Amino acid sequence: MQPALSTDVLAELRRPRPHPALSLVMPTHRREPDNAQDALRLRNLLARAERALQEDPAVTKERRADVLGQLERAVAEIDLAHAEEGLVIYAAPGEHHVWTVARDVPERVVVADTFLTRNLVSAQAAEQPYWAMAVAADRVSLWSGNAERATEYTEGGFPLARTLEVPDAERRERVGDVPSTFRDEQTRQFLREALDALRAVLSADPRPLYVIGEAAALSLLESNGSPHVDTTTIQRGGLARGPATAVHEAVEPLRTARQTALVTTVLAELDAARGRREYAAGLDEVREAANEGRLRLLAVEEHYRTVVRDYGDHLDPADPEDLDARDDIVDEIVERALETGADVRFVRDDTLSGMGRIAGVLRY
Repeated sequence: MQPALSTDVLAELRRPRPHPALSLVMPTHRREPDNAQDALRLRNLLARAERALQEDPAVTKERRADVLGQLERAVAEIDLAHAEEGLVIYAAPGEHHVWTVARDVPERVVVADTFLTRNLVSAQAAEQPYWAMAVAADRVSLWSGNAERATEYTEGGFPLARTLEVPDAERRERVGDVPSTFRDEQTRQFLREALDALRAVLSADPRPLYVIGEAAALSLLESNGSPHVDTTTIQRGGLARGPATAVHEAVEPLRTARQTALVTTVLAELDAARGRREYAAGLDEVREAANEGRLRLLAVEEHYRTVVRDYGDHLDPADPEDLDARDDIVDEIVERALETGADVRFVRDDTLSGMGRIAGVLRY
């Protein structure tokens, strides 16, 4: 499986590929008995993909063999016993990528010159990810988290570690020359290095930040300046080495409270925008605003998905079996909104029941 999604990773996935760039998207299930169908569904999807490559006159025999080989390697990485709500597979000459996502996705097989990223983009936005940095005098770790889990991040210089052994410590203790760990200049320098590494990560992938550590560590970090405008501190030591479950448990109450507050703010902004006539609601209005780059804020219910037929100037409900049905129109709107700089917020189901389940604040 691939590492956690980031803005840079998504940008890399969007770039054009040598034809063919193959995208497979498939709904999956976490629990029995529903997950019993996932293996068969994947086999059927792979057969569709192979047919699509064979029927594409622009795909040479050599490239078809290359992409099918990449697809085999991708499938070997998949563990359906630990599936989430969706599976996304990309294969192109010389490369393959696999993600599981905690958001419903439609079943798709697409052969093009770019990967179909809208479902991945929407899933990443819906996860509302955060960073958590756990600090100790001898180790600083970074964790990528969401509502379900935290996973240690091991790029960008993380984790940072050092030894606390002090040369000739016994003599220094006799003369009273052993400073407190968090007043020691070497510790100060160590944490400054951690902050520099953290700022680089945040620059590439901005997210809310939670900093976890004992009071002395947090105080020393604060004296070096806040690493991020959206930072929350958690006074708790002993988590620089994890485990992941403990990091997640430490952050979750604050993350939940933050999301509740954000929903209240979003609803207030939508209400104010309605009064200023800078408001859009429902699929047709919101899609038009997204395509024109006019959305400043997009609010979407977490599990909103609908199948439509696109007539250009309006969308009509459609049956999933219709040949011209569009079953990921909501994800398409989310991706377009993010591309044009909108703030995208997913809210609980029924929060936007009077707004068509999707609404936005306009720039003008």
